[in-house]
Amino acid sequence: MPHDHHHHLDAKAGDRRVWWAVGVNLGLTLVQLVAGVFSGSLALIADAIHNLSDALSLVIALAARRISRRPADAAMTFGYGRAEVVAALVNYTTLIVIAFYLAAEGVQRLFAPQQVEGWTVVIVAAIALAIDAITAALVFAMSRESVNIRAAFLHNLADALGSVAVIVAGTLILLYDWRLADPIVTLLIALYILWHAGTEVGPVIRILMMGSPSSPLVSEVLEALRADPGVAGIHHLHLWRMQEHDTALEAHVVVVDGASAEALRARLKQMLAQRFSIRHSVMEIESAEAACHDVPVIGH
Repeated sequence: MPHDHHHHLDAKAGDRRVWWAVGVNLGLTLVQLVAGVFSGSLALIADAIHNLSDALSLVIALAARRISRRPADAAMTFGYGRAEVVAALVNYTTLIVIAFYLAAEGVQRLFAPQQVEGWTVVIVAAIALAIDAITAALVFAMSRESVNIRAAFLHNLADALGSVAVIVAGTLILLYDWRLADPIVTLLIALYILWHAGTEVGPVIRILMMGSPSSPLVSEVLEALRADPGVAGIHHLHLWRMQEHDTALEAHVVVVDGASAEALRARLKQMLAQRFSIRHSVMEIESAEAACHDVPVIGH
């Protein structure tokens, strides 16, 4: 499959990119924390905390990438590919927690606005925006193929947009002394993170729950299996993703009387691989007499 080729195409170069992204985020965190404390800006301190989470999210993503490359063994007979899905769940969960924390702090500041030194906020946020843009650029290409890297990328994208919002807030404070801009911007950042993380975490949980993929649909696969003239019936069908890009199938297939069981299995396996890219399929071929009775088509 093309994504597998992409995944292994330049793994070491990909790892190096992630390490560079970790380094620039850690440096930025330190600068923002000092500037945030000095200026009294909650938005800037919030951005610094989020940048630290960016660096940690990238470290988690990197560790998961390395673990996922291990071959299957007696402890993990399906291999270690799901390490990346677990890492994505961890990173999306921390994003959601951070978003709620920022929202709570922002609401508190709405009722007790504090003086913010606008110039410091604007200058440091501008530096942050540049660093976030560099980090996002480093991992963007990898994020399209990996839910793990995509979760870490979202941390950085949220930061980049957060920095834009902080610059707007700092400018409003400079021009109009509008102190409410700081907590309002903090709330907007929190809502943006929640919206994105909430959207992305669903598919990750679906993979870990052994859910069927969005493509191909179970109905499509069932229809294709039943279309073979040698198939009398299908039951105990399971369709799931062993990892993000690796769909597997298991089913009991009742063979038509007189048809060759081995020829049918070979045909169905070839069809699944060619039409749906399902290369891991396990089929139990049953005769009409030995077939299971009163069992569901899907599941056990």
